[in-house]
Amino acid sequence: MKLSAAPHHWDRYPGYARLLLGLATLAGEVVAARRPPVFFAVALAIFLLYSVGVLLRRRAHIGAFGLLALFGDTVFFLILADHGDQGSIWLASAFFVFLMAEAAAFYSAREVGIVVAITALFCAAAQKPHLAMLENVVLAAGVIAVAFAVNKRRLERRIEALESEAAMAREAAGKAAGAERQRIASDFHDGPLQSFISLQMRLEICRKLFERDRAAGMEELGQLQTLAEKQIRELRAFVRSMRPLDLDGTNLFAAGRRVAENFQKESGIPVTFVGQDKPLALPKETTAEVLQMLRESLANIHKHAGATRVAVAMERNGSALEVAVDDNGSGFHFSGSYNLEELELLRLGPVSLKRRARALNAEMNLESRPGRGAGLKFRIPLA
Repeated sequence: MKLSAAPHHWDRYPGYARLLLGLATLAGEVVAARRPPVFFAVALAIFLLYSVGVLLRRRAHIGAFGLLALFGDTVFFLILADHGDQGSIWLASAFFVFLMAEAAAFYSAREVGIVVAITALFCAAAQKPHLAMLENVVLAAGVIAVAFAVNKRRLERRIEALESEAAMAREAAGKAAGAERQRIASDFHDGPLQSFISLQMRLEICRKLFERDRAAGMEELGQLQTLAEKQIRELRAFVRSMRPLDLDGTNLFAAGRRVAENFQKESGIPVTFVGQDKPLALPKETTAEVLQMLRESLANIHKHAGATRVAVAMERNGSALEVAVDDNGSGFHFSGSYNLEELELLRLGPVSLKRRARALNAEMNLESRPGRGAGLKFRIPLA
C-alpha cells in the first residue's frame, strides 16, 4: 500500500467528514420517524463509535489499520446503500463520494479499483431501483477516483526520482567541495606556506648575523625585505586564484582571453593569446574547469618558471577543445615530453592540473625544456 505523504492535519479531515456523515445518517433515521432494522441500527452505532476512534487516532491511514479503515468505510457504504431508498439516495451518494476521495487521497490505484469494482457489482447485482440510480454515481465517481490515484502515483514516482537526483547532486557537490578543499590545501602548502617557512628560516639567520656582524645582518635584512615583497605578490596571486571566475558570458574563448590579459596586468609578463573568433558555448561547470586550468597554468609559470614571455592558444579541433600554454622560462627539473599516464606513473608535473584533467576526461601532455621553458597541452572532449 503506497500512501501519500499528507501532513497530519490533512489526515484528520476525512475523520471529521466520516463522523458528520454518520451523524447525518442517524439524523435521517430520526427525521423519518421509522424504526430501522436491528442489524442497521447496530451497524450505525458501531460505525459512529469507529468514526470517533479513527478521529482520535494519529495517522489513521498508515499500515494495516489504514486498510481496515478503508474496509470499514466500504462495508458501511454497502449497508447504507442496501438499507436506503430513493428518498435517501443523496446520503448514499455523498458517502460514496467521501469514500472515493478518501481512497484516492490515501491509497493506491489498485485499492481504489477494488473498492469501485465491489460497490459497482453490488449495485448491479441487487434488484432495487434506487441502487440502479446509485450505480451511475458509483461508476462516475469511481472512474474519477481511479484516474486521480493513477496520476498521484505517477507524481509520487516523479518526486522519488527527483529526490534521488537531488541526493546524487548533493553527493557530487560534496565530493567536488572536498576535492576543491584538497586542491586549495595543496596549493597553499606548495605556495604561501613554503614561502613563510623560508622567511622564518631567513629571519633566524638574520638574527644570528646581527649578533656577530651588524653590516652582514643589515645586508641580509635587505634581502629579507625583497623576499617579503615577493611573498606578498605571491600571496595576492594566490588569493586572486581563489576568487570566483568571471562566467558572465557563454564564449569560452573570450573568457580565456580575459584570463590571459588579467595575468599579464598582474605579473607584468607579456602574454600572446590565440583563440578562435567564433564563440564556443559550453556547460558552465566545464567552462569553469577549463578557465581554472588555464589560470593555474599561468600562476605556476609566474611562481616557478621565471619566464619573460608566455603564449596561450585555445581552439576547437573537431569534437575536442585544445588548450596550449608555452613559456620561455627555466622549465622543469626533468627533460622530455610526457602524457598524463606517464606523469602520474613517474609522479611528475603539477598535481592539481593532473587532477583537473582527469575530472574532464582530458588528455594532457607536458613538454619540459630545462633552461628553455616548458609547454602544457590539454585536449578536452566536448559532449
